[in-house]
Amino acid sequence: MGDPMCRIRNSPIYIMLVAEMENELVGVIQGLIKMVTVHTHPPKDMAKVGYVLGLRVSPHSRRNGVGSSLVQRLEEWFTSNDVEYAYMATEKENHASMNLFMEKFCYTKFRTPTILINPVNNHLFQISSDIEIAMVKVEDAESLYRRFMGSTEFFPSDIENILSNKLNLGTWVAYFKGDSDFGLDGKVPNSRAMVSVWNCGEIFKLKIGKAPLSCMLFTKIWSLISRMFPCTKLPTLPNFFSPFGFYFIYGVYQEGPFSGKLVRALCKFVHNMASRRDQCKIIVTEIGGKDDLIHHIPHWKLLSCEDLWCIKALNNEGTKEFHELSNTQPPRTLFVDPREV
Repeated sequence: MGDPMCRIRNSPIYIMLVAEMENELVGVIQGLIKMVTVHTHPPKDMAKVGYVLGLRVSPHSRRNGVGSSLVQRLEEWFTSNDVEYAYMATEKENHASMNLFMEKFCYTKFRTPTILINPVNNHLFQISSDIEIAMVKVEDAESLYRRFMGSTEFFPSDIENILSNKLNLGTWVAYFKGDSDFGLDGKVPNSRAMVSVWNCGEIFKLKIGKAPLSCMLFTKIWSLISRMFPCTKLPTLPNFFSPFGFYFIYGVYQEGPFSGKLVRALCKFVHNMASRRDQCKIIVTEIGGKDDLIHHIPHWKLLSCEDLWCIKALNNEGTKEFHELSNTQPPRTLFVDPREV
């Protein structure tokens, strides 16, 4: 979308480094710094972490140390800014990335979040009449998140900046009608759920390239049938071969005996929002690898996948707690910052 730093520009502190050889751009890497909640022993409220992303090296310059030089320079920048831990995310099948970070730079496997992807259908979903869904003001959303998710791993200290960002479409809560409302006195319903939505389509678009002609024809025919016969309510197979945007659901919170139904209602609500935008083709969320939310968030297994986070201690203080941090049992919940998608 014309902004090479769109993935980091909304973060508190960020940088982009490029590598040149004979006046030719051959590599790039990006990094950002923020304060997040970490689970260590002894307990520690917040830690300064650096996120490594966007490492790219031109094909004809690979295996010449370009990627290693970029990672090393970025880690030096982290250290100069008193970062305790550096972490990165990659696909499990990206063996080149895993070899570089884990073997050469001594990163350790940390968490394995699950990325859930659900296509946007042409038709709207019906939401149960016994469920109330309400939009929450930014200041109230911040208060709720700090109260209920403040201790969640990787919860950002500047949550207010995320919620007030122009890319944030809003925060919504769901509860059953007849149950207590979200009151100013701090009272909350017995069963409740909450989500926020980030509009990634405003900063970059995706598309699938080099697809077989048969796949493209199948997609168009399926879409035509779905539009001509809406009464069948066939699941829509979006056209992924043209540029498209997506919504990212984050900060998914549930509590109470029937909260799973509320999460599903909120996901339907977000889907109906997305279906009114021509360019929004999928809804994405990322949750902890063992989070029960996977049973309540609609997704296609074919499109969804498992992510891999790796982490490394950068200073002496971080090293003392690193063993506990990297070897603790993964928590069920994990806060995924939408600015890093």
